[in-house]
Amino acid sequence: MKLETLHELLLDELQDLYSAETQITKALPKLVKASSAPALQQAFEHHLEETKNHVKRLEQIFDHLNESPKGKTCEGMKGLLKEGDERAGEGGEAEVLDAGLIAAAQRVEHYEIAAYGSARTYAELLGEREAVRLLSETLEEEKAADTKLTQVAKKINVEAKAA
Repeated sequence: MKLETLHELLLDELQDLYSAETQITKALPKLVKASSAPALQQAFEHHLEETKNHVKRLEQIFDHLNESPKGKTCEGMKGLLKEGDERAGEGGEAEVLDAGLIAAAQRVEHYEIAAYGSARTYAELLGEREAVRLLSETLEEEKAADTKLTQVAKKINVEAKAA
């Protein structure tokens, strides 16, 4: 699709995010099962619940804009999740696998942080206050999820080194 306006770019970004978030809701349960550290499992489970809310917020934005969330597949997220799935299927020492799962999950978080930040900026420039509010809320949760993973990694990475 040829993008002619910032509004079209915003819609494209939002559809990409919607696709990404729906893919993540399917991937997170696999990460919960693949991880062995209770703190990591808990972090993944918590983020799954947040991600379901991210999907709902995006649907609210699309309703507000009278647009459809469907129509795009986020290929970037598809690739990141494929790498995480491959990592989960490799097996190995539990602590080392957990450290690898954290790295894969943080790649996903960083992708989302970049995408939500861009979409929020476009919404601000277009005066879409409700979209800005909802995107900001999700952006802060994505940043918090990344911070939580970093905290969990501090312990797990040391355990992985000792394994």
